[in-house]
Amino acid sequence: MYDSCQFDQTVMEEVSLVRHIIALGIKFLTGVVAFAAGLDLFFDATFVDILSFSFFATFFTYLLGDLIILPALGNAKALAAEFAITYMSVWIFGSVLLNGYLQIAWGSIIAASVITAVEVLVHRFIASDIKENAAEGFELNRSFAFATEFSEENPAPEDMKKDDSEK
Repeated sequence: MYDSCQFDQTVMEEVSLVRHIIALGIKFLTGVVAFAAGLDLFFDATFVDILSFSFFATFFTYLLGDLIILPALGNAKALAAEFAITYMSVWIFGSVLLNGYLQIAWGSIIAASVITAVEVLVHRFIASDIKENAAEGFELNRSFAFATEFSEENPAPEDMKKDDSEK
């Protein structure tokens, strides 16, 4: 028979996995819509280009922004990092693939803005999972590891006083 604790942990892991898959799906679909709007306004981007940009942005923003920066630094810094990742990746790779260095910047801004707006909702969805894991005992220590030390001044030993007087 299964131990009830082991069964509960297995169910929670499966629920957590499903939540991550849902978050990835939302991010990918948002990327497809945002890149279709941002890149088709200025360029004749193919559907493969849009899917590849969506996959790249989804993978790296989820890996860096949602799994690393969001739990460690918080929502605002994760949103800023994901905006920067999306903007720079589309601008750099878009200028190479779509042959337009300055015009691709506007498409990148539009796509990154749309994706960042939806990321607010995705972060709320993921943050509820992070809070559930924190309740299980995982919590980040955000306090500084510095402490002030106090002591009393002790009189100098007699040997040191003799050395100073000889000089």
